[in-house]
Amino acid sequence: MNRRLSAKHRIPNRPARAQRGTSTIEFALIAPVLFLLICIAFDLGVALWVNLTMQYAVREGARYAVTGRSNLDPAASNQQRYLAVLQEIKDSSMGLYNLVSPSYTITVNGTKQSYAGAGSYSSGMFGNPGDIVVLQINCVWPLLTPMVQPFFAAGNFNFSVAATMRNEGF
Repeated sequence: MNRRLSAKHRIPNRPARAQRGTSTIEFALIAPVLFLLICIAFDLGVALWVNLTMQYAVREGARYAVTGRSNLDPAASNQQRYLAVLQEIKDSSMGLYNLVSPSYTITVNGTKQSYAGAGSYSSGMFGNPGDIVVLQINCVWPLLTPMVQPFFAAGNFNFSVAATMRNEGF
């Protein structure tokens, strides 16, 4: 007698039954590596975004310094001019200014201008009309992913952004 067994009476396939749960175990082994790679990509992406944002802010600050804007008197004291330029950088940095621990270097016609914080501003800090002004900011951004930190000094992404412009005849 040659009878066909209905689907409900068939014997289950033994090899398929032995494979149960292997995809869960494979995912459990691969998931940490996948999540780590995603975190590293995210961390480096944020660091590059911070770099570009600060570059934009420095460019805006340098533009503000060299144009002799109507709300920034060209004959104003160096302290007032310096603070106005810093405020422009802060306003353009999307709130990142205080997070990157900035330090400044201002160069006019190849000569570094000296200042040591509040109350110590050199004369002609941003130069005269026609002078080349370079505004450079050195920044530090802390990385979050522990596996990326050893590749950077002290676990921080150190970068420098600068803008070079010629003073307008104000």
